[in-house]
Amino acid sequence: MQLPSEFIRKFTDLLKEESHDFFHTYEETRMSGLRINPLKITEEKWSQLSPFTLNKIPFVPNGYYYDPEKDQPGKHPYHAAGLYYIQEPSAMFVAEQLAPNPGERVLDLCAAPGGKTTQLAGMMKQSGILVANEINSKRAKALSENIERLGISNALVTNETPDRLADRFQGYFDKILVDAPCSGEGMFRKDEEAIAFWSEAHVEACAKQQKNILDAAYSMLKEDGILVYSTCTFSPEENEQTIEYFLKEYPDLELQPIEKTNGIQNGRPEWSTSKMNELEQTARLWPHHLKGEGHFVAKIHKTAVEEQAKIREISSNASRAQLKDFYEFTNQTIKGKTFDHFYLFNQQLYALPDNCPSFQGLKILRAGLHLGELKKNRFEPNHALALGLMANEAKHCFPLKDDQWFHYLKGETLTTGNDRGWMLVTIDDYPLGWGKEAKGVLKNFYPKGLRIQK
Repeated sequence: MQLPSEFIRKFTDLLKEESHDFFHTYEETRMSGLRINPLKITEEKWSQLSPFTLNKIPFVPNGYYYDPEKDQPGKHPYHAAGLYYIQEPSAMFVAEQLAPNPGERVLDLCAAPGGKTTQLAGMMKQSGILVANEINSKRAKALSENIERLGISNALVTNETPDRLADRFQGYFDKILVDAPCSGEGMFRKDEEAIAFWSEAHVEACAKQQKNILDAAYSMLKEDGILVYSTCTFSPEENEQTIEYFLKEYPDLELQPIEKTNGIQNGRPEWSTSKMNELEQTARLWPHHLKGEGHFVAKIHKTAVEEQAKIREISSNASRAQLKDFYEFTNQTIKGKTFDHFYLFNQQLYALPDNCPSFQGLKILRAGLHLGELKKNRFEPNHALALGLMANEAKHCFPLKDDQWFHYLKGETLTTGNDRGWMLVTIDDYPLGWGKEAKGVLKNFYPKGLRIQK
């Protein structure tokens, strides 16, 4: 791996005697990880079910290292069922520092592709409001798909600038995660394109952008709220110096300590402009101190009173008559689970989270759980509804056996011998999608864009 000469000079000077060990990591294979989804499976159940050779990641619950030369979890049907999220191990540490509770209002401001969003959702247990925002429309689509795959029902996926959200949500959120766009130095082993793109000018541009994003985030954080800032880069300009700016700009902010175990290091106050001592409370994850890539994390508490914008809650816009075909579908197909707070948009039906704020005028990709489409005299369920259910919540399931999962994920029909209508197709009691059984054949409703192309 050919590192930029300026990068080598910079971190040789900053790390001094540590630099040899640091640069040696670029000759080593990077670590791969997956994090199980507590909305669908417990660690106890996973230990019984896992088909992979895994080792626990010591600094995060639910996280495991895997060997990509032995296992390919991205190609396993459990991945399609949303039982886990494949994520770089160090990245899993970040959301744990925000630690949202069920019922809170939470914002993931720079959320794509969704690793940290889905981790936050697991802690919230489908309760509260989780706004997952991504400014890039293509990446926002990937974010929305990952939220769907993991069966998350209390998320709003927005495609907005931080400033536009700040205009709407002043003083609204209990907790905010800013996983800021950065120069990506901590991901050089994972993404060699980041090496080609790196320059000191790019670092400075990122630092400027990060400060603007934090300004917007500050105005959306309520009194006594918590903000976690993170990057996947090593540069002090984007880490200690950005937090130094933030604390000086807003005197009502105070750093919170982060517990550091298993190789996680303190931040470096000496790398800030003013040698601000409290920056030692921030955390750095270095590849020569732990098994993972590079990350920086700061946890910040807001003490001042922030005037909260008056945000009305959105109410259901679907009448009982419009929902007739949906209720007919649920009566025939679903048991022990009910839906309310309906939102109808161009015949697409959603179940909104409780106490959902109005999103009128915002670019929304997903509003809670996408239930399906109201068609002429019938309701067709969406893939998100299948992944938002448990197998015991469906009146009829089709459990896939042997290699049937492969044929289902390819979009093929399956022979069943029965005629029971809509069915939840499952793998080891975990939903994969919908099928519609008629005259002994199961018509495949697995989304075309997700199908195995073989």
